[in-house]
Amino acid sequence: MPSFDVVSRTDMQEVGNAVQGAMREIGTRYDFKGSNCSIEQNDETLTLTADDDFKLKQVQEILKGYLAKRKVDTGAFEFGKVEPASGASVRQQVAIKQGIERETAQKIVKEIKKSKTKVQVAIQGDELRISGKKRDDLQGAIALIKEMKVTLPLQYLNFRD
Repeated sequence: MPSFDVVSRTDMQEVGNAVQGAMREIGTRYDFKGSNCSIEQNDETLTLTADDDFKLKQVQEILKGYLAKRKVDTGAFEFGKVEPASGASVRQQVAIKQGIERETAQKIVKEIKKSKTKVQVAIQGDELRISGKKRDDLQGAIALIKEMKVTLPLQYLNFRD
């Protein structure tokens, strides 16, 4: 019985490379000379620090540009609220989402069942396994999920025939 997995994963190695590239650009740009702007990575969170809101927006744009160059979907990044930090600077936490949260998974399952497609969907932790009798049914399920416009970046892996 053919099946595949629907997952949402972010390549942390590529995120690290994008952060390093963004920090290099921040270090060389003239408008950042003498400023206290940085990006720090701790496991699945990033901390953006800047002198003021304007420079923080610029740091965000630089980071998003480098993530796009590295083909990392910025939909997996949840930018927190801007908070004041020491020395009249500002800080922002950015969470990197991994996996499909339960509510989103249930919404996908409900939509697939409502479409009357001949596939079975199982939630397995933070992934979905979709199986069916025909490959065409599975491709129809993928098309249906893409039409839903889920905000998370989804990957379709482990296709077994």
